[in-house]
Amino acid sequence: MALVYPFRAYRYNPEIVPFDRVLTQPYDKISPAQQEKYYAADPHNLIAVEKGRTSPQDTPQNNAYTRAAVALKGWIAANAVKQDATPAFYAYTQEFIVPGTSTRRTRRGFIGVGQLEDYANNVVFRHEHTLSGPKADRLELLRHTHTHTGQLFMIYSDPKKQVDVILGEVESAEKPVTELFDEYGVTHRLWMIVDPGKVGAIQKAMAEQKLVIADGHHRYETSLNFRNESRTKAGKVIPDALYERSMMTFVNTHSEGLVILPTHRVVSNLRDFSWSAVRRYLEPWFATEVFSFTNDAQRTEALKKFRTGLTQAKSQRAIGVYPAASADSRAFYLLTLRPKADLAQALPGLSPLQRHLDVVLLHQGILEPALGVTPYAVASESNLSYEREFVAAIEAVDRGAQLAFLLNPVDVDVVMKVATSGEVMPQKSTDFYPKLLSGITMYRVGE
Repeated sequence: MALVYPFRAYRYNPEIVPFDRVLTQPYDKISPAQQEKYYAADPHNLIAVEKGRTSPQDTPQNNAYTRAAVALKGWIAANAVKQDATPAFYAYTQEFIVPGTSTRRTRRGFIGVGQLEDYANNVVFRHEHTLSGPKADRLELLRHTHTHTGQLFMIYSDPKKQVDVILGEVESAEKPVTELFDEYGVTHRLWMIVDPGKVGAIQKAMAEQKLVIADGHHRYETSLNFRNESRTKAGKVIPDALYERSMMTFVNTHSEGLVILPTHRVVSNLRDFSWSAVRRYLEPWFATEVFSFTNDAQRTEALKKFRTGLTQAKSQRAIGVYPAASADSRAFYLLTLRPKADLAQALPGLSPLQRHLDVVLLHQGILEPALGVTPYAVASESNLSYEREFVAAIEAVDRGAQLAFLLNPVDVDVVMKVATSGEVMPQKSTDFYPKLLSGITMYRVGE
């Protein structure tokens, strides 16, 4: 049973600080350049908490985590960040253009606090494994600040759209309490839902839902670890303790604005690499369509056909490849799985769900056997890097990488099916776009 609750969020006070100068992208999406830009934007920018600067002179008494705690307490004391007077759910919309297209969409969800559940309880499900480093970092930050500043992105499946109807009513009837335009051109809007009838209806609609973590696996498991630490300190379980819950944004998979982008793979630093040898290896498994070109005009047309072909062949299991130019070859290649290909033979030891994932087909059916890119090399990123943008992956090869693999996005119902079956997907299998802003609401679990 998914238990969700309204809460008194801490939010930036627009009378003191403009929203667009203090909110940030999630910590793991902030580049060093963005970090510096955020620091320069405003003294109250969340970056000082979300991903503070480190220094060689840091000590146990003075470091990024202790400075984050001091900054946040100072902002609250100065009323730059203040707590809402009434518990609420928060309707949250993001209006955006889908990257690489001219399509404008609006993703609709709501923010609340959800009861933390161990995975074994079959209420909250993951679709990725986590790494120890990010969890240690986030746990240390939470120990010092006692505040969730970033959103856990949870998806659920409700074809009836019970909550979406309520959110639409609130958005139509009231002006947003928060509205800003971020650096990626996304418009973020927030409304408070305090009406007891609407709050109760949301809780009832969510009660029977299964929640899948879309983004925030490390932060969810950090919340579990902090909860367990707090239980140990208390010597018992206190059901209504603030640390028994975590701040979450909930989005229905049947919402029209839910978009998953693919994450493309770029391969470099391979010894004795030969694209022709790779093609021979793949011949029994994949049919190949070649889009050759000899000049820039032909390249533009070939790229257009190649990209369209990749999208159209999605149901046939297609992977695009762009190898570095050789003396006699400049082309894009579309690999389509042959209808009679035996995936049980090509991908032994995997479940049927795993075999139907393009990213698994790429990693275990091409990267490792044909190119020698082992799981260790993938984890260390010694031969593999990642690009969200289709054109950026192509350009990486033009700048010196050996080849790029272009993927279609995974469907959200596949993510739900894999997760609720107790399985996980490879790292960077999904890219839910756009990201949820950190600091748009904050949840304090202690002083």
